[in-house]
Amino acid sequence: MEKIAILGTGYVGLVTGAGLADFGNHVTCVDLDESKIETLRSGKIPFYEFSLGEVVERNVREKRLSFTSDLQKAIKGARTILIAVGTPPGKGGEADLSQVFGAARTIAEQMTSYKLVVQKSTVPVGTGEKVHKLIAEVLKKRGKNTPFDVASNPEFLREGSAVEDFMRPDRVVIGTWSKKAEQILSEIYRPLYLSETPMIKTNVQTAELIKYASNAFLATKISFINEMANICEAVGGNVRTVARGMGLDGRIGPKFLHAGPGYGGSCFPKDTLALADFSKKIGVPSKIVGATIDVNKRQRLKMQEKVESLVGNLKGKEIAVLGLSFKPQTDDVRDSVAIEMIKGMQRKGATIRAFDPIAMETAAKEVRNVEFSEDAYAAAKGADALVIATEWNEFRQLDMNKIKKLLRSPKVVDCRNIYDPEKMRAAGFQYLSVGRAMNEGFSGSSEAKKPARKKKK
Repeated sequence: MEKIAILGTGYVGLVTGAGLADFGNHVTCVDLDESKIETLRSGKIPFYEFSLGEVVERNVREKRLSFTSDLQKAIKGARTILIAVGTPPGKGGEADLSQVFGAARTIAEQMTSYKLVVQKSTVPVGTGEKVHKLIAEVLKKRGKNTPFDVASNPEFLREGSAVEDFMRPDRVVIGTWSKKAEQILSEIYRPLYLSETPMIKTNVQTAELIKYASNAFLATKISFINEMANICEAVGGNVRTVARGMGLDGRIGPKFLHAGPGYGGSCFPKDTLALADFSKKIGVPSKIVGATIDVNKRQRLKMQEKVESLVGNLKGKEIAVLGLSFKPQTDDVRDSVAIEMIKGMQRKGATIRAFDPIAMETAAKEVRNVEFSEDAYAAAKGADALVIATEWNEFRQLDMNKIKKLLRSPKVVDCRNIYDPEKMRAAGFQYLSVGRAMNEGFSGSSEAKKPARKKKK
């Protein structure tokens, strides 16, 4: 059993704290925002994440998980301290590490015995060295020679399935510079050895890069299939079939080959920008990551263009938007395509009605003058077009005949490809999706598609 303090009660900090407590450790989650701490103490989770509330409640009840704003007491009572604070992008895309360095400085100012300081936040390669140097400098100024280690233990949590990802991860990455630090982290994650979870043990720099490389590669797969989708639209192909044909190759795999409006959320946009900025600064610019970012920007803009191609000038038009979170099973609207589309359409004079099963409260903080509806049908009533922006399961089984009657004009932009183009058009909809022709491999008359015969001499 390890005594652990986690600095930061955001998405990563809270999921990690609850998970480590469930492994039998004593975990204290720390946040300087006293109102957030009181919310957690009252049994409420400040954001939506499937099943997280149950894990938190169980471990609080078993007295393995607690919350405090007393940073000094938390640091003193723990041997292992995880830094799980925000690293938002700066103006140039670089990761803002001020919170990370602030947390490291506070630890150094308060520590009186050995501490293992673990980076859980996503940080550029070399941050661990800077944290180590900062702690050493503060200790020297204090006249202390207190031993400590710095480690990297990146998270790979997907919003909407973060608890499952923590309990049954694809791998655990442990980056250390000492055997003692490696042994402590290995013991913390010992329950996962029972499920034969692969443990990647390496140095801190490599661990830091594994996180960025993983997210950048997944983002690249998304941008790649979106480029293929645009080619499909130009030639009359079907990107879903293209993706399936690619994904059946074991070297490629089917995951993240889903054409759509581009990636969003709190990780991929931030991490690709940070990696592009970092690689440029060290003299090894990543052209592939840069292209991934550019393709994603264009893809997001194309979604609004699809709406305009259906309804024309947006001024005075009413548009219904289904889905506000950047993905299903979360209320996170950070870098959400839906939010970007809403703002873009409003700038061109459109009126927006929207519905999301979970994220309307958080979306209300990001957009203004949006009418939030009680369900998808209320949003569609009287609208000039319907936009499906997030693939919540309940949007997959809508009564489209009812939707057609409610809409002022039967026009649908399906940014997530959840409906069949032929069935939608047969039902009388003007329907646009991403990278799919109405008839796969056929966009004209049979005569037009026959190869020309050679004339006999």
